[in-house]
Amino acid sequence: PPPPISTPTTEIPPMFISKKKRAEIRERRKKLPKDQKSNTKDNKKRPREDDEEEDEGQHVASSAELVDTKDKVTIVRIPDGLTGKAAKKFRKDARRKVIAEGGNKDSIKFVSKDGEEEEDEEEEEQPKKKKSKTQTKSFPRINDLLAKAEADKQAEKEAAARQAAEEKIPPEEKAKYVALDCEMVGIGTDGKTSCLARASLVDWYGNVLLDTFVLVPDRVTDFRTHVSGIKAKHIKETNQNAMTPKDCRMKVGAILKNKILVGHALRNDFAALMMNHPAADIRDTAKYKPFMVSRGRNGGKLRPRKLRDLTKQFLKRDIQVQGESHDSIDDAKAAMDLYKVVRVQWEKDTQSRLKGKNKKR
Repeated sequence: PPPPISTPTTEIPPMFISKKKRAEIRERRKKLPKDQKSNTKDNKKRPREDDEEEDEGQHVASSAELVDTKDKVTIVRIPDGLTGKAAKKFRKDARRKVIAEGGNKDSIKFVSKDGEEEEDEEEEEQPKKKKSKTQTKSFPRINDLLAKAEADKQAEKEAAARQAAEEKIPPEEKAKYVALDCEMVGIGTDGKTSCLARASLVDWYGNVLLDTFVLVPDRVTDFRTHVSGIKAKHIKETNQNAMTPKDCRMKVGAILKNKILVGHALRNDFAALMMNHPAADIRDTAKYKPFMVSRGRNGGKLRPRKLRDLTKQFLKRDIQVQGESHDSIDDAKAAMDLYKVVRVQWEKDTQSRLKGKNKKR
């Protein structure tokens, strides 16, 4: 037999598309309407074997129809043979379909094939609780509790000892002591110049000897109300309880005559009152060395501490609370009580210092 005739086969080379051509094709696709665009990615998707239940529910839900809509209630019939997971997905898709058609998901009623109503088990999404970094409760250590109890016990003993020592002081000695505190406002263009606005004096027992507002002759540019508690109504001429600076100075001078003056940072009060007092009769808690603290790495110069901190440490009392204005009466009482704590040692130091000065003379 004759040999078979072999026909030549021509291979079709793969089509080459340049980058420029591809860019033109992409631009044309963007201009096409959505319904004409071919989504090749969706066509390539294939259902997986482990998602059979979900695909079954998806198929049923897409083919399900809304049975009835009356009295604003949408009835949806659930097909038979759905597993729990597929039924749950069916309900979810049905709700989405109702909402897309302008319905209300709360008006949906699911019924079985026999017409029996089934409960809509819609799970409400609960907000996730933020996990705190430290969820464990912190309890005080037993050593801290014991140390605090010991400190409180020691403070009570010291207070009782001071009370007993104070009772031994004769009334004539107590009558010598007076505590002073003043409140100032700001005058001048920048409000930094202090001017007297209130003066308060208390005795050994804390009784108020004088507490008066003072008229300010100049224009006040800073009332410092958050600190001083002074308002415009307090220092106006319409306030009958306010004194003139001259009357206040005379009144304070009469009370301080032959008295031992106690206070904190009395230099500022003297500047506001425009008066002075004998140095031997001044007990300034801001200048008492045991009340001062050294600043710096290797000690350094002693600096005065705030009256608030001294009162908290030695008297266990809170004054000049953050966010509240100061009260000159409370500050004067605190200075007097601080002096009582160290009175014995302070008077000894004062007497020894005065004797040293007399010897030098």
